Amino acid sequence: MSGQLLHNLLLFGRILRGLGLEVNPGRMVDVVQALEHVQLGQRSDFYHALRSLLAQRREHLPLFDQAFELFWVKPAEGALLDMGALLRPRRTKPVFVPAPAAAPEPESGADEAPPDPQAPPVVEVTQTFSTHELLRRKDFGDLSGEELEAIKRLMRALVWRMGQRRTRRRQPGGSAYYDLRRTLRTSLRHGGEVLRWAQRQPKYKPRPVVVIADISGSMERYTRLLLHFIYSMTAGLAQPVYSFVFSTRLTNVTRQLRGRDVDRALDEVGRSVPDWSGGTRIGEAVHSFNFEWGRRVLRRGAVVLFISDGWDRGDAALLKSEMARLQRNCQRLVWLNPLLGSPQYEPLTRGMQAALPHIDNFLPVHNLASLEQLAAQLERLDGARPARRQPALQPAL
Repeated sequence: MSGQLLHNLLLFGRILRGLGLEVNPGRMVDVVQALEHVQLGQRSDFYHALRSLLAQRREHLPLFDQAFELFWVKPAEGALLDMGALLRPRRTKPVFVPAPAAAPEPESGADEAPPDPQAPPVVEVTQTFSTHELLRRKDFGDLSGEELEAIKRLMRALVWRMGQRRTRRRQPGGSAYYDLRRTLRTSLRHGGEVLRWAQRQPKYKPRPVVVIADISGSMERYTRLLLHFIYSMTAGLAQPVYSFVFSTRLTNVTRQLRGRDVDRALDEVGRSVPDWSGGTRIGEAVHSFNFEWGRRVLRRGAVVLFISDGWDRGDAALLKSEMARLQRNCQRLVWLNPLLGSPQYEPLTRGMQAALPHIDNFLPVHNLASLEQLAAQLERLDGARPARRQPALQPAL
């Protein structure tokens, strides 16, 4: 946690204690520990974490809400916060008045007016969320060294949840399905009398994830950070995540990215990939995946994340046919393009032109905000197969 945020938290705790809330050092330690598990970029998560730990009584909730609304904002330069306004009923949104100009220092020997003991305490508000917000929307290719390390930490804090699929199995639970076997087995305890009908409900499991990433020369600005993204997703999801990288040929790096140390895992990936930052042959790589790995990793309705900028030196017809095959074999095919974050970008390369008709979702992956958008998209996945733009295959006569 940054020193500025910790300073603001302690300041906020003092204000709440001055307003009558039961805030002590132990609760502030709990807040700091809880924020390690909270996504600080989400204001609502930050608010509810503080509210659950610092507002212990119902009558304190309105006071806490007013203090939070006044304190955790991006103020104008030199704005001062009048905490006495919290003790007065108000109906309108608080207005922040800039601080008055500094008065000239009095000459030596001049009488100074004593401070007014009835005046409410005034606290100067410092920025907390603005730097993080700018970092969330900065392109991965434009990050400095310090910003790169900060993005890696934020990336590890992302919460990944995959939409679940309904399996053919059922489990005990309240539903419209009766479990006759369990009902008869339970009735033996009562001499064969059926006292309660056992029921079953559908069983749900998360879908497996397959990531195929382009590490060719045109993707060099984004490669290492996107591998960090794949590593954090592998560590954050409970279901299997199968990882592949390609340039001129396909390499399975699933085992390397399951290590405990991210830097060591990425070094192992670099040693195991012979064509790092080479040319791009997307069609050949997808063909190799379909015929060597597809039947093993695309079972149970897998979701495929394909990361590439679309620059291809191979056969466009082969790419088109293999992307069509890949889309038919998975539940959803998501293409992540780091160039899509630019407003001037148009998918005019022949690789993108060949692949676009066979993609279910075309999303950017150029900054942290785009990864948050992807996480939300994956969490919303349901059991329904997306409407495909390609025609279904007709059985041979």
